[in-house]
Amino acid sequence: MFAGFELTADLDYFSDYESHGLEIQNSHRKIFNSKLDNFKNSDGILEADKIIEEWFPPIEDAQVFLSHSHRDERKIAGLAGWLSAELGLTCFIDSFIWGYSNKLLRLIDNAHCYNKDKTFYNYSDRNRSTSHVHMMLSTALVKTMDSCESVFFVNTPNSIQVDKYIKGKSNTDSPWIFSEIATTKLLRHRTRQAHRRHVAIALESITGNESFESVEEKSYMNFTVDTSHLKPISERDLQNWAKAQSETPKRYSLDHLYEQKFGAEIHG
Repeated sequence: MFAGFELTADLDYFSDYESHGLEIQNSHRKIFNSKLDNFKNSDGILEADKIIEEWFPPIEDAQVFLSHSHRDERKIAGLAGWLSAELGLTCFIDSFIWGYSNKLLRLIDNAHCYNKDKTFYNYSDRNRSTSHVHMMLSTALVKTMDSCESVFFVNTPNSIQVDKYIKGKSNTDSPWIFSEIATTKLLRHRTRQAHRRHVAIALESITGNESFESVEEKSYMNFTVDTSHLKPISERDLQNWAKAQSETPKRYSLDHLYEQKFGAEIHG
């Protein structure tokens, strides 16, 4: 990751681009292997690396990672469509990967977690299977965030609780948002050039993800999140960014955003 931003905007502004955003994500669809036997080693043990590679493949040419509430996912598709149409950017929409974990978890549960009569799942076995799958998902998300040049956390009332935010505190009921924001503090800082070499190579072989399902159901826990390290950007900033790119096209449109928000501070 080169830079992280906290975006606050009216997502309805991008509604005209929703179908375009969905088309882009649908173009990355992949047919998954639903037979767990294909991921077993010679001892009959499932190999997590092979499962991650098959079920959670990255969008290799993505430049922007969009972290957001799954409740905003269709509007986020509009934002991704706008960033593509106006600025030529490929986005990774993180909620598109969540549905995979539910499908994978069900396969593992059906194969390994039923009781002898297959009438219900064993509680302890289900806990273990969920831990395994969510760790694989978390690993895939961190790798994708690391490979993207910029991370945009889209701050809406669905992602951060409004009453707490007004009082200067940021709370979320999403463990995934909490994890992703915390991860942006820990990711290695990579130069723009390093990211762009990676994307240039990746363009030769593009893979992706699809799904509007979510592993998030009813929440009963809050997480305190710190976004102070993320550069604030607004809907107006996005408009100015698109205008600058239109008037003075750059090969890498993100550079206009960096110049607007970092100015002389920009390095790498």
